Amino acid sequence: MLEAPGLSEKSPSIDCRSVWICLRSGVRKGMKNSAVLTEKWTEFPIIAIDTETSGQYPMRDDLCELAAVKSIGGKVVDTYQTLVKPRGTMSDFIIGIHGITNEMVKEAPVIDDVLADFVDFVRDGVIVGHHSPFDLGFLVYDMEKRSMKLPDQPALCSSLIARNSIVGTPNHKLQTLVKYLGLEGGQAHRALDDASACLQLLFKCFEEKKVQTFADAFRLQGSPLWWQDFSLKGKALQNQQWGKVIQAIETQKNLEIIYAGGSMKGKKREVRPISVVCSTTGDFMVAFDPNEPEQSKRFYFKKLSEAEILP
Repeated sequence: MLEAPGLSEKSPSIDCRSVWICLRSGVRKGMKNSAVLTEKWTEFPIIAIDTETSGQYPMRDDLCELAAVKSIGGKVVDTYQTLVKPRGTMSDFIIGIHGITNEMVKEAPVIDDVLADFVDFVRDGVIVGHHSPFDLGFLVYDMEKRSMKLPDQPALCSSLIARNSIVGTPNHKLQTLVKYLGLEGGQAHRALDDASACLQLLFKCFEEKKVQTFADAFRLQGSPLWWQDFSLKGKALQNQQWGKVIQAIETQKNLEIIYAGGSMKGKKREVRPISVVCSTTGDFMVAFDPNEPEQSKRFYFKKLSEAEILP
């Protein structure tokens, strides 16, 4: 798993009261199974997931490995793992992170052949990932491109939970926590081993904080995450700027924007967008300035006042 954009060690935790706001919102919309929050976690499937990718951004890069570890009552009952062939060649830098080579995925199935099976494996459980917004960003984008129904269960993030549970560690990266707590880490940055380590970490946090129900877990996390929160189609329907940004990325067009930040605050500027990222610290567009093509920048949607697609 690559480092999740927008979820750093310095990211603020979410207001704990928002767990109840999300619960009520889910009931109104009918898209989110808020009833699961009252369940005891020991009586409901928890499925740790991890993805490895060909890059950092879901609209530009691809999944290259999927894995999940399913548990009930704190015991592993099933696992899922597959390599996935990305559309393009992976760089040496990316290969150096997860160790998955282009040769290894040469004969692997493409995402169309495995995504439905993976989603079926995780659909009925509460998923957990270490920086799960990163995984959800890739998964939901690929699911929506194939018109697949998003799961209605909430999602956990072991990184957010660990920050409110584990003290004395230099940071809350997965491998740091694995060593600090003496967990079985396996091979770092391979999806099945990272998913297994994530699940062990979650149970340690639950034990430390005496978590009984999912409501307890989400109060510890800050609020539930939902698959629907990562829906680009949903955001485009709700916000005109989102729609224009997504269209520009998919048609490979530049945008003229007005952004309330940076050196050109409030002035029109041209950018070349490559992806959007849904983050707990604020959704943003990743784009290049045509005059600085080597350096991508983040443009947060809350500061984006205008966006027009250029011919």
